[in-house]
Amino acid sequence: MLRLFSLVVTTCLIYYSKNQGPSALVAAVGFGIAGYLATDMLIPRVGKSFIKIGLFGKDLSKPGRPVLPETIGAIPAAVYLFVMFIYIPFIFYKYMVITTSGGGHRDVSVVEDDGMNSNIFPHDKLSEYLSAILCLESTVLLGIADDLFDLRWRHKFFLPAIAAIPLLMVYYVDFGVTHVLIPGFMEHWLKKTSVDLGLWYYVYMASMAIFCPNSINILAGVNGLEVGQCIVLAILALLNDLLYFSMGPLATRDSHRFSAVLIIPFLGVSLALWKWNRWPATVFVGDTYCYFAGMVFAVVGILGHFSKTMLLLFIPQIVNFIYSCPQLFKLVPCPRHRLPKFNEKDGLMYPSRANLKEEPPKRIFKPVLKLLYCLHLIDLEFDENNEIISTSNMTLINLTLVWFGPMREDKLCNTILKLQFCIGILALLGRHAIGAIIFGHDNLWTVR
Repeated sequence: MLRLFSLVVTTCLIYYSKNQGPSALVAAVGFGIAGYLATDMLIPRVGKSFIKIGLFGKDLSKPGRPVLPETIGAIPAAVYLFVMFIYIPFIFYKYMVITTSGGGHRDVSVVEDDGMNSNIFPHDKLSEYLSAILCLESTVLLGIADDLFDLRWRHKFFLPAIAAIPLLMVYYVDFGVTHVLIPGFMEHWLKKTSVDLGLWYYVYMASMAIFCPNSINILAGVNGLEVGQCIVLAILALLNDLLYFSMGPLATRDSHRFSAVLIIPFLGVSLALWKWNRWPATVFVGDTYCYFAGMVFAVVGILGHFSKTMLLLFIPQIVNFIYSCPQLFKLVPCPRHRLPKFNEKDGLMYPSRANLKEEPPKRIFKPVLKLLYCLHLIDLEFDENNEIISTSNMTLINLTLVWFGPMREDKLCNTILKLQFCIGILALLGRHAIGAIIFGHDNLWTVR
């Protein structure tokens, strides 16, 4: 009954978007519901098939270590892509039919669409949209290849940047802005208001395309965490978009409408996946979803022209990456799996540890470990000679357990998601309040 009701609502929204306005955002909600229903229907039906072909894993944080289907993230990714294909006629419907001069001509617009005012068909918007889909398709293929062949980090690390090439080409042709603003207190000293980074700005955007997918993939290993953090990021990005729907320059409003158009269907398929992946999980998402979801945010940040704001929402992922660097760069031994340790006796999660007795850390890094221990950023184990014999693995998940003590897996996940949301809200407040003070203006208002 609930699915039937949702299907009726979806049909009404899509029909309304075709005949009324604002078409793009209303249709996005309709297709988001459709994506949720399709994903929710497919996941339980394909699980056994995935196990049959060898795509499964053991849940190490459950008694008996049950076998669950893996790479299920390919389902919402595929549904999202199909939804976005079908979405194309709806987002550009008024430009193709209603707003033309008629008689089969596709020339001059006679009415204005929902904020995307244009006298001719917006080919630049269509090229952005298609480049985003092409980029996401390439990223999904990378994720599936990683799940199937377990690619090494050195082989797959830079591949998202290659997938982002169509995106960067469209950015260069249609927008091409490569300058960054200088804080107001430095303008008098530097005698300029901005600095043009040129090619380095494209290096920065390519780096963002690398970082976002990999950062989601690194902060993983707890039921629901990969999908949960993406849902929180999507909600935060939509909150940021909502600020611009009625304020700011027209071009800025258009960019944020475009952002919402991409995020709302993504939120729909992610909510359906979270239903099956949250504790106690019945499926694993695999690397496919992590790469796909991370690239969605990179695409939205680049084409929505708020990549720096998007990175502010990734502060927990950035902290997790920096915190993990000693192990990622082998200054401290790095086990293949750094998941928190599950204790079957009490059902709680404990920080997992790296053995420093068999494989000691770099001598120069030992004082750093002791400093981190004093700051309560890691947990160290000492022998009778006061020598370090083990350390908690350096991930945000283990750090949460160091700070708050052992907890059940679902509570651990929810704690990290609450932290993500609170930091994201503070980041948005800082972006639009403190940023306006530092730079003298914001896209929403002017201070001086």
